[in-house]
Amino acid sequence: MSVSNRAAELFAAEHGRAPSAVWSAPGRVNLIGEHTDYNDGFVLPMAIPHRVAVAIGPRDDRKLVATTLGDDGKLHQAEEVVVDDLAPGFPTGWAAFPAGVAWALREAGHAVAGLDLMIVGDVPTGAGLSSSHALQCALALALLDHLGLAPGKPDAPSLAEIARLVQRSENDYVGAPTGLLDQTASLRCVESNVLFFDVRSGEAEQVPFDPRIADLELLVIDTRAKHSHSESGYGERRKGCERAADLLEVKALRDISAEQLPTALQELPDELQPLVKHVVTENERVLSTVELLRSGRYSEIGPLLGASHASLRDDYRISCLELDVAVDAAVQAGALGARMTGGGFGGSAIALISTSDRERIESAVRAAFAERSLPEPRVFIAIPSAGAGRDQ
Repeated sequence: MSVSNRAAELFAAEHGRAPSAVWSAPGRVNLIGEHTDYNDGFVLPMAIPHRVAVAIGPRDDRKLVATTLGDDGKLHQAEEVVVDDLAPGFPTGWAAFPAGVAWALREAGHAVAGLDLMIVGDVPTGAGLSSSHALQCALALALLDHLGLAPGKPDAPSLAEIARLVQRSENDYVGAPTGLLDQTASLRCVESNVLFFDVRSGEAEQVPFDPRIADLELLVIDTRAKHSHSESGYGERRKGCERAADLLEVKALRDISAEQLPTALQELPDELQPLVKHVVTENERVLSTVELLRSGRYSEIGPLLGASHASLRDDYRISCLELDVAVDAAVQAGALGARMTGGGFGGSAIALISTSDRERIESAVRAAFAERSLPEPRVFIAIPSAGAGRDQ
């Protein structure tokens, strides 16, 4: 049963009526382009088949009542909150994500009313696959739909505007200083494509990417090392990039070209040089990857994935033992290239592999984790999938 059908079923059982709508949004992996989004740079994400669905129905009062189906198979209800009373800092925990979306829409002038919510998803949580943004994007669309402002309707906000609303929810309500990559991917990705997104200009291009036509697959390795934007060094790295841009007298690190990099590094204190080096070279890797994909040269992007991981590990310093073990084991077993994906400090890695090598590479990764007494990773194939949409 799909997560959307399950959400509708549980909503009806919990509230004695069918939901007025069910929307869902996908998790994502970022093929390449990590920590470039908040530097006005380039990113290249794709949606994965795993989704979060939100079933909604109106209430007579002004309360927002959110219930989620937990990993334990049980329903968990957040503390009821009055829409008019929403303010950053309450509620906390997972309940802050739906509350933050309602708050962001209210702050933008939308007349958010009381609602019952049923949330069901199969995006692995804490895996760096953007489960929180999938939830927030699905809910933002559901709330706008309830107000008659679903995408395509007159006066409806654009998907780009919705992404910024979700970003505000994440930044100002939840307290995680994320960029625009995850929200944009969840809302705007298209099946069998990766999304080449220029964060500064807002320009987006769907670049065909279906590894299966080249007998390739994109393997996702969930290391089960939990990752959290709000608790990790993500914010510290972002502040470092902003400080470097100020010192270099540019709007963002996007404005430093590869040719300018050596001179720019000489103008910075030692602790900021690796951050700038990563951002500038990562933008170049995104552009190179896009050119290869446009030409259908899928197998040739492997070295770029490997160089991205090395930069994230050595310059940006956001990898960890589990991610390095996953990447190294996959490459040693024959992957064309591999890298960590997401914010770092845990989460998932991806590996571009030949379909015929999948069993050997999966076994090698599991064995490498077992040799180090690490929890067994979750491994699955990511197929470029559709973005958010209404299911019922």
